[in-house]
Amino acid sequence: MTGEFDARRRIIEIGRRLWARGYVAANDGNISARIAKDRYLITPTGRSKGFLGTDDLVIVDDRGRKLAGALEPTSELPMHLFVYQARPDVHAVVHAHPPKATGFACAGIPLAQCVLPEVILSLGQIPLTSYATPSTSEVPQSIRQFIGAYNAMLLRNHGALALGSDLFEAYYRMETVEHFAEIALVAKTLGGASPLLGEEVQKLLRVRQNLGIEGPPVDCVDCGACDAAASQAPSAEMAQSDGSSSGDGSPDESIIDAVIEQVRKALAER
Repeated sequence: MTGEFDARRRIIEIGRRLWARGYVAANDGNISARIAKDRYLITPTGRSKGFLGTDDLVIVDDRGRKLAGALEPTSELPMHLFVYQARPDVHAVVHAHPPKATGFACAGIPLAQCVLPEVILSLGQIPLTSYATPSTSEVPQSIRQFIGAYNAMLLRNHGALALGSDLFEAYYRMETVEHFAEIALVAKTLGGASPLLGEEVQKLLRVRQNLGIEGPPVDCVDCGACDAAASQAPSAEMAQSDGSSSGDGSPDESIIDAVIEQVRKALAER
């Protein structure tokens, strides 16, 4: 748990990074940290995250009552408090509107495919919540089904949410969400991403466990891509017998095209 003084400085720094990267515009976004038992430091409402001062931040208790600060806390305070109450291991929350990830959220598409080992190791997958009216009690309810198993999620038509054991972990997870969204968009323009097979994902999850990466168990958001890829992947024996594999083990282009088509169908049916 970060002390109040350090938490103030880190929230200000993260707010500036969010603004500089274009993850927030105008007065969008909010950041908070658990600084003591039932005490939270949070950004104020109506202020740009790129130009905050340490004195602008607000301290609230677990019931949302303001304990210190001249300004009022963000209107998304109920969402932050819900996260802290549901996840004792979480000590920081970052909510922003990174453009590409928010584009997926507005299109109703979760970042659920297992295509990037780094994302699987750090986040598992990034689900999409149901729509909830911002600044209302609907928002905590919309994340309820995911809060136990995920450290980042897309808020439908509303942006992204990242959680962490400290402020920079939460912020870096937000960076990972947007980076994954950008790569996913590039892959789509090239015909679609080629997902990892289920056994490959399980290997990564074992590596995650061996590395001691903390967090709740990673559940798979079933997008059908693993089954599609597995159904089209030839065995080594078949590849050798029909000559469809080159000397370095690369599959025939027709097989790649078939896998991409299956992934496209899986994405279209969601």
